Amino acid sequence: MKKVAFHTLGCKLNFAETAGISRQFSPEGYSIVDFHEVADVYVIHSCTVTANAERKTIAAVKQSYKRNPEARIAVIGCMSQLDPERLRQLPGVTWVLGNSDKFSLPEILEEKALQKDASLDQQFFPSWSVNERTRSFLKIQDGCDYFCSYCTIPFARGRSRSATIAQAVQAAREIAGAGMKELVLTGINIGDFGRHQHETLYDLLCQLDEIDGIERIRISSIEPDLLTEQIINLTARSQKLLPHFHIPLQSGSDTVLKLMNRKYSTQDFKSKVDLIHATLPNACIATDIIAGFPEESDLLFEETYSFIEQLDISYMHVFTYSERGNTKAIRTENPIPVELRKKRSSLLQNLSNEKKHNFYLQNKDRRCKVFFESENKNGYLYGFTENYIRTRIAYKPELVNTITDVTLRKLAYNDCYNVELI
Repeated sequence: MKKVAFHTLGCKLNFAETAGISRQFSPEGYSIVDFHEVADVYVIHSCTVTANAERKTIAAVKQSYKRNPEARIAVIGCMSQLDPERLRQLPGVTWVLGNSDKFSLPEILEEKALQKDASLDQQFFPSWSVNERTRSFLKIQDGCDYFCSYCTIPFARGRSRSATIAQAVQAAREIAGAGMKELVLTGINIGDFGRHQHETLYDLLCQLDEIDGIERIRISSIEPDLLTEQIINLTARSQKLLPHFHIPLQSGSDTVLKLMNRKYSTQDFKSKVDLIHATLPNACIATDIIAGFPEESDLLFEETYSFIEQLDISYMHVFTYSERGNTKAIRTENPIPVELRKKRSSLLQNLSNEKKHNFYLQNKDRRCKVFFESENKNGYLYGFTENYIRTRIAYKPELVNTITDVTLRKLAYNDCYNVELI
């Protein structure tokens, strides 16, 4: 039996799609092996959101070729969509498939289908993952219509489109049937779900909330202008929707937000954060920040730092600005020196670490429900609370894949609590 190995870079959406693609291989006579093993076919699901993501994609191709020079290598996804010629020049690469063709990969490998470079905007491919960590990532939306000035995603994945509520609910029922208790909704811009079908994310959440077997539902990331008061209030009422919001900010300066072509102001963002805390006092609120965007002067960076310092958020994902081809930002005349970008990233990361530590301390001695995962890591079982606090307890096999009442007792280290069963 032929062996195929997968390696996924980038967002949760890529991981969900890899899972969907891999499930097509067993009927074609393949066994799936770990990426670090010798395989007949290596599939690298690429990312292009930063220059570092592209470097990791190329490194994975080189590792595959070194592991087995006789193997066939397929590079799929966003980098394949935007920079296929660069990938085709790498040793061992047999196929470079963009974001439409990648879903036909098994047939293309067996020469049962041809690459067709179909229009991204016309297709939606439902995908969901199942893994040993007892949660599933469900793709409900793809593409984006926002065209932020720094972002290539609309070019890599096309315009916004989504599943129907009926399709998403059916997939969620299949996930529940597979024994998964936690559902993570993923997409590029999931707040835009259903717009072209005259449906809404709120309506989908209401129906998912009723599915037997699914005990937890998380929204992976949602734009601040699309996170509605309806959704926040539903989360407060629901026993399944979790008080954990990931809301991209990108900059704490209104001047920079306009340069980025973002669709809100800092005051809009703060109002949304305040509304969440008024409705769900213990909610975890995470955000994304880009450091060193073109024309971000020292004064504008100080605005960002000061705004975030005073903002009641739990932590940040900090990204150093990286030039991307085909974007408006790359044509800006005043780029920030790379070393200064890195310095600003470091300052923001330190601020994020402080905020996360304080958020954890605020939750000390709280009673929570933890969803314990399946891995035994050095004698400990790990899991997350409803508001996304990482916890651990001495390994007990009877706790695997259970949602258990605990008390947060003592920080084991900066971002993990030792817990006590109630």
